[in-house]
Amino acid sequence: MCRHTLPEWHAAINSHKRNFIAKRGEVIINEGDPVTGVYFVTSGNVKVHKHWGDKELILRFANEGAILGHRGISSVNSVYPISATALETTSLCYVDIEFFKTTLKVNHDFAYSLLMFYADELQSSEKKMRELALMSVKSRLAVTILNLRDQFGLNEEGFLNLALSRQDLAAYTGATYETVFRTMNELLAEKLIHLKDKMIGILDETGLVDLSNK
Repeated sequence: MCRHTLPEWHAAINSHKRNFIAKRGEVIINEGDPVTGVYFVTSGNVKVHKHWGDKELILRFANEGAILGHRGISSVNSVYPISATALETTSLCYVDIEFFKTTLKVNHDFAYSLLMFYADELQSSEKKMRELALMSVKSRLAVTILNLRDQFGLNEEGFLNLALSRQDLAAYTGATYETVFRTMNELLAEKLIHLKDKMIGILDETGLVDLSNK
């Protein structure tokens, strides 16, 4: 928000924002609650998820610079359509919804940037739905690992800079825990990936790319 707003608006932001820390596992937004404001991640990682029948579906992961709660902005039904939970100790900046809307009206560059973000997010959501409908779990896992690599990068040991439980990996892939566990073992046997606790490392990027195109 600060990056795309007018310099003279920053004093207003500073007087309205509230910085706080969410501990690992802490719920930041609860699906179905009335919209009160919008959150920005300043450091840490957050999973954005929602109910999918009797299961949980992770829609995306939010790290530094990401916005949360923006999907709740509506003139029809002002409730959060998603939940957001901290995956680790996470720093956030919160602004109430009325000030956020005023910021959009005053700062045209910020409004345009948010519009482009909505468009990109819509395309990403549609792509994920196609993958859930048409791809095998193995191909979806390959796509997931490559996408997480692009978003979070790799550490010095070549592992993703995001530690994921098998339950969260299953919820993000749209599969059961048992299926993901079995498929991960297949990727290990084929030497496409390697594991260290909850960390995933890429051994054969070409092999994963081939799988992601099936």
